[in-house]
Amino acid sequence: MQPTDDTMPNQPYVPPALPIKPLHAAAAAPAPPTSASMLASAQDVNAASMTGATASAVSWSAVIAGALVAAAVSLSLMAFGLGVGLSAVSPWSQEGASAASIGTASIVWLIIMQLIAAMMGGYLAGRLRTKWVDTHRDEVFFRDTAHGFLVWALGLVVTASVLASAAASVVNGVAKAGNSAMTVATGGGAALASGMSRDGSQATQVGPRNNAQGATLYLLDSMFRMDRQDRPTVDPNDAATRAESLRILTSGLAEMPAADRIYLAQLIAAKTGVSQAEAEKRVFNVIAQINAREVEARQLADTARKAAMKLSIWIFIGLLIGAFAASFAATIGGRQRDLVTA
Repeated sequence: MQPTDDTMPNQPYVPPALPIKPLHAAAAAPAPPTSASMLASAQDVNAASMTGATASAVSWSAVIAGALVAAAVSLSLMAFGLGVGLSAVSPWSQEGASAASIGTASIVWLIIMQLIAAMMGGYLAGRLRTKWVDTHRDEVFFRDTAHGFLVWALGLVVTASVLASAAASVVNGVAKAGNSAMTVATGGGAALASGMSRDGSQATQVGPRNNAQGATLYLLDSMFRMDRQDRPTVDPNDAATRAESLRILTSGLAEMPAADRIYLAQLIAAKTGVSQAEAEKRVFNVIAQINAREVEARQLADTARKAAMKLSIWIFIGLLIGAFAASFAATIGGRQRDLVTA
């Protein structure tokens, strides 16, 4: 309504102010934080940030569990492989698998056994380990790899401890067999001397229970073997002669002096009635047989040495493969562990 000139003369027109309502009601202002709430919030943030720093980087319970599983699987697979290997060999000639085939199969099975056991133990350790919060993924990957390596190392120690007594028994058996073979080949001075008593008579214990002693005395008997049908009465000094011949024979097998060979041939000729040339031939034959046995024993020992060398190298390679497999499997298990949110 416009004012008239009569009511408000000579004054400008000012419209009345209208009330302005806000489109949306103003939100209530938050209450100011108190000192107690600020302290609790700071403590929560500090605890969350320090969780990765104070927590242990190694989950030993997971490592021990994985190592025990790896050791158990390794021993089980080893027993299975041993059973299959024993079923493939035979003590009879021309039967069963050859030694080369058995060796190759053993190496392949050793690698497969390490792969299976190590991967199972490493994966289990990765799945059972603690979930690290606020840790960089590179650090998580390194820790998982370390967990797998620890599983492999601890499992190897456990397996070696279990097999220690069995390995010691096998080594002792092989050592005794090797010493027996060398004694048979070389004559073994002590074993040969024990074949005669102090007065030179032949010991009564010579037989199957002492193969080295019996084999050497057999060669000694072959030198004094009589070809005549009408054998003379045994000389009372025959035992002393045999003892002296045995000492000459064992004192220089490879390089017997010519004087000893001639004297030994004379003793043989005197006791058996053969010619000097035939007696010397017998001496040469016996020495050649003993030296041939020694060479054969040394060749067997060298073959065993080469086989043990190759086996040791392949065991080392198999263990390295097992360490890599355990570490890799632990990273897979740890990655899957981190994907679990519940």
